[in-house]
Amino acid sequence: MYVLLINGSPRKGGNTSLALAEMEKIFHENGIETETMQIGNQAIRGCVVCGGCAKTGKCVFDDEVNVAAEKFAHADGLVVASPVYYASANGTLISFLDRLFFSSHFDKTMKVGASVAVARRGGCSATFDELNKYFTISGMPVASSRYWNSVHGRLPGEAEQDEEGLRTMRILARNMTFLMESIALGKETFGLPEAETGAMTNFVR
Repeated sequence: MYVLLINGSPRKGGNTSLALAEMEKIFHENGIETETMQIGNQAIRGCVVCGGCAKTGKCVFDDEVNVAAEKFAHADGLVVASPVYYASANGTLISFLDRLFFSSHFDKTMKVGASVAVARRGGCSATFDELNKYFTISGMPVASSRYWNSVHGRLPGEAEQDEEGLRTMRILARNMTFLMESIALGKETFGLPEAETGAMTNFVR
């Protein structure tokens, strides 16, 4: 099994990296392959709704979004982590996720998603909710822990002192592993849930 981790922080080796590293340790203990992409320090623009991806199945801006899409297509799970800016995720990460989910046309149903927010103090729950919406619009089960998936720390390395936050990350990784393995067994036995062709409802008359 394979999990793709997206680091939305512009700082390599910062507190967001520490949170993801705690999850990676658990994944590796359970034989799960992982790969981390550092996105927060990339020059990634937002979606311009040009519609080009409808023809090609990938974004017209050929950057890390298309690289991640190929990895995501083969992943069993996706972890998205971000520092908190004004009770929101890093803007670069949001631009990345908008384009990744909109432009990639492979079936994301039953890939397991998990979001992680890292902050000095506040705004984690708002960021956590913001990131989870990418999963719920795509038929992806959302992995949970024993608390909201957040870690606290301001200066680089301070997250190591947040034992509750790190424990939350470890439990999250274990729960995510269980979900991925259970879904894999379910696919073998039952297949995926029946899909319906959608109707786009518009309330403007």
